[in-house]
Order: sequence, then structure tokens, then C-alpha cells
Amino acid sequence: MKKMMLLGALLLCAAAVSQAQESRQDFSASATGVFGPDVHGLGAQEQAKGALGFLASYRYSLTPRSGLELNYGFLQGATKYISDDFQGPLYEHDRQEEITGAYVYSRNYKRYNPFVEIGVGGMIFTEIRDYKTNVLSTKQNTNIGGLAGGGLAYEISPSFDIRAEYRGFLVKAPDFGYAPYKTNRYEWLSLPAIGIAYHF
Repeated sequence: MKKMMLLGALLLCAAAVSQAQESRQDFSASATGVFGPDVHGLGAQEQAKGALGFLASYRYSLTPRSGLELNYGFLQGATKYISDDFQGPLYEHDRQEEITGAYVYSRNYKRYNPFVEIGVGGMIFTEIRDYKTNVLSTKQNTNIGGLAGGGLAYEISPSFDIRAEYRGFLVKAPDFGYAPYKTNRYEWLSLPAIGIAYHF
């Protein structure tokens, strides 16, 4: 009986050790960009100008195919506005910060790991008061939205992979608290990214 209990304890320890050695977490750092459509509404037109930034992501695998992910993104660009209330276009030099959480479903085909994700989060639009901003009486917007996308990870070693993905974020177009910028419409921001992930 004691031998059986000892054998059972050893099997449990071996299972725990193998589980601990299994790579269930990863951290990735990526270069990202943003591209937005023209948004029309309430006599105003808004367009997010293309910009580059970075994206940091932490992913925890619940099962071999399912995981949870937290993202932080940072971009600095400009938003163009045209309105019936003023002559010519105005520009808002701005900083965009993304804080999102997502569910990730992935598959494994040897070194290739395609995945899709869906989640929610916030996009923080902060005005930068410099010579690139035409209206200085604006203020920060924090808009809640939805995230969806997919991509492909290619394993270059047991600890590292290259990850390329397309991510889209549906969010209310920012108005920076300035009535002539208000469109009262939602926009789909395209956020492609490519980077390296470290598994641990």
C-alpha cells in the first residue's frame, strides 16, 4: 500500500514538473501602424492620418488552442478635420494609446501557428499642443471599442517566434471635446503589426 502511495505521489510530481516546463506564457513586442477611413457626420469629416508606433502583448495559454491576451499600444500621428464651421482643413497632432484584452484561438501546424482574436478595450486619444495642432482648446478622449483580428506566428526556436497580424479596432471617432470636430460616428481603425514573441 505504501509503495502504491509513493508511486502515485511520484507520478503527480512528474506531471506537475512537466506542466511547469510547458510554455504557457509569451510576451511580444511589435512595430505597428494605424490606418483609418474618412468619417462623415454632423457636417464634419474626420480622417486618421497613417502613423507608426509599437505594441506590447502578454498572452497566457489556457489550453493548447485557447488563450487570453493583454495589449498596450502607442502611436503618435495626426487627425485631419474638415467642417462646415471653418475654412479649410484643421489638424490635431495626437497620441493614441490602446489598452485591450482579448480571447485568442490558435492552431498548430509544425512551425506555423495561425490565430484569431476578439476582445474589448479602450483607445485614449490625447492632443499634443505644438505647431502641428491648429486648435489648442481641445482635450483628451477615452473611447471604448471592440478589437478583432488574426495573424500567423512562425516558430524560429522553442522560445521565440515571429508574429505578424492584422488587428482592427471599432471605436467612436475622436472629437477632442471640440464641437466642430464631432461626427458622432464610429470608425474601423486598421492596426497591422509585426514583431517577435518570447515564450516562457
